[in-house]
Amino acid sequence: MAAVETLVQPDIQYHPDWDKYQARTARRKATQTLPQRVPDGFPTELVSKLVWEGKDVESRDDWVVRLTDSELDEIDAALQSFKARNLPWGAINQSTFPLPALHDRLRQQSRELHLGRGFFVLRGLRIDHYSREDNIIIYAGVSAHVGNIRGRQEDQRFSSGTSLVLSHIKDITRTTPTGTIGAPSNTADKQVFHTDAGDIVSLLCLHPAASGGESKIASSWLVYNILARERPDLIHTLSQDWVVDGFNNPASPYTKRPLLYFQPATESTPDRVLIQYARRYFTGFQAQPRSADIPPITEAQAEALDALHFLAEQHSAALDFQKGDVQYINNLSIFHARNGFRDEPGKERHLLRLWLRDPEYVWETPEPLRKRWDIVYKDVRVEEQVFPLEPRLRKTVGA
Repeated sequence: MAAVETLVQPDIQYHPDWDKYQARTARRKATQTLPQRVPDGFPTELVSKLVWEGKDVESRDDWVVRLTDSELDEIDAALQSFKARNLPWGAINQSTFPLPALHDRLRQQSRELHLGRGFFVLRGLRIDHYSREDNIIIYAGVSAHVGNIRGRQEDQRFSSGTSLVLSHIKDITRTTPTGTIGAPSNTADKQVFHTDAGDIVSLLCLHPAASGGESKIASSWLVYNILARERPDLIHTLSQDWVVDGFNNPASPYTKRPLLYFQPATESTPDRVLIQYARRYFTGFQAQPRSADIPPITEAQAEALDALHFLAEQHSAALDFQKGDVQYINNLSIFHARNGFRDEPGKERHLLRLWLRDPEYVWETPEPLRKRWDIVYKDVRVEEQVFPLEPRLRKTVGA
């Protein structure tokens, strides 16, 4: 009788291991016949402002938008006006948080997010002048002029009719029971390169860490070009279906979808490649290990995960993320990560996060992502929006 091969999960963990990656690459090249061309119809090279090298970004600062004193005064006036109206925070939008002078500048930056380099940093919010409540209103109000739809940060099934539209990115390991954290955003651990859910990922720095915690970004379009040139077989792997862990969700133990999507050019849009993934869905993380009763990933997929991370790391830019900075990135064309960090009393790293969408410049959402994107953006009502003032343990696999 022929032996039946038992598929097992490859030797791969959340934190990438360079030696294991190199050994897996050498083994696959020596034992397998790998495709030498990208899939039919896929571009061999993307030419765009979205293709950039990290060291070039670090050598200039044209991506920093510095707020002037008059613009900061305008933000303060919008804050006072909004508070005087006694509206729910879910009603924060461009009309209830008016910025007559700053508006055009922010709209130009949204265009830059979608059609230019894909990111910018708004610098100089007066964090220390305001309460936590006021800083959240300011953050949501200013961000409404970049993307006027706020996304849900958690799956609705956990929110009892309300939806969190703001998350706190903070180490809560000292105040949370051991063994309950399954996402690196709730720890001081290094976050490897990944994407979130949604179109625009925004982060406000309330306070940096005592040391470490540097924010890093990388052009996924540059990574695509390198793979298309040097390892086109991994483009095949990334564009095929993967088993995405549902982390013990009884209704959906796992789903299948590609990590990479190609959208051919139209009359109004160029060729686009979207890579959407978070490594922990394939390796697990701490209290959320990879589910044992779902199909494992393949050796090719394990190599592709490492290739994405190490290429992004090699070509990344470290952004000088300061208190009062707001970072906006195009989640469809940029990977992001952060270094591990160390907090001290009074010097605790604390970021706020919004997922935004701008209907004016929105990219088409690939069909396999639409269900997840609908959870984030579809019919987000004013009355359902919740803006927590303090960090909380995530109860769902959000990104």
